[in-house]
Amino acid sequence: MSTQTDTITSPEPARARAVFSTEDFSLLRTAVQHYLQHIQDEPESVKFSNLYHRLGRLG
Repeated sequence: MSTQTDTITSPEPARARAVFSTEDFSLLRTAVQHYLQHIQDEPESVKFSNLYHRLGRLG
């Protein structure tokens, strides 16, 4: 008696496409910087400041 192993291979998932281009990060960083100037005295400004710095590391 011989045994046969059936192997079902699934296709590789397609690579995710980037949502933003490199240029978009620069534009977003500029927009966040501009917004930060308007909310600098608000408690929420800390979150936007952190976002600004994260965007700088990406692009």
